[in-house]
Amino acid sequence: MVRIAPVLVADDAALSALNRLLPQLSTTATPLTIDDLADIIATDTALLLAHVDDVAVGTLSLIFYRTPSGVRARIEDVVVDEATRGHGVGRELTRAAIDLARSRGARSVDLTSRPSRVAANELYRSEGFELRDSASYRFAF
Repeated sequence: MVRIAPVLVADDAALSALNRLLPQLSTTATPLTIDDLADIIATDTALLLAHVDDVAVGTLSLIFYRTPSGVRARIEDVVVDEATRGHGVGRELTRAAIDLARSRGARSVDLTSRPSRVAANELYRSEGFELRDSASYRFAF
C-alpha cells in the first residue's frame, strides 16, 4: 500500500530520501542540504513523499502561485524509484497533488512531461490532464 505524506519538517530522513531519489530525476542535480530542504518547505511548494513499507519510493513537488486570475498549481520534479515503477506510486502522488491543489483553491494544475516518457504521459491523461496547444520555453542562467 502506498502512503503519501507532505514533508513538513526538514529532517535527515526526508533529506536522505530525496537525495536518494534525485539522481533518478536529474543527472545534473546537486544533492540537497538540510538548509535547501528547509527553504523548500518554507515556500508555497508542497513536497510530497510516497512510502511503501516505510521506505520512500517517490516524490512530487506541487508549486502554488497566485496570478491576477487566481491561484494556480504546477507539478514539478516527479520521480518514482526505478525498482517501484509500474505499481501505482506515480498515480497516487498525482492524485494527492490534485486533491491538495483543489483544497487550496487552485483553478488548475499544470505540468510538463517529455513525449518520450510514454508511461507518465498515459498516466497524466488517464487522471484527466489534457494536452494543451502550447509551447514551453525556458530561459536558462
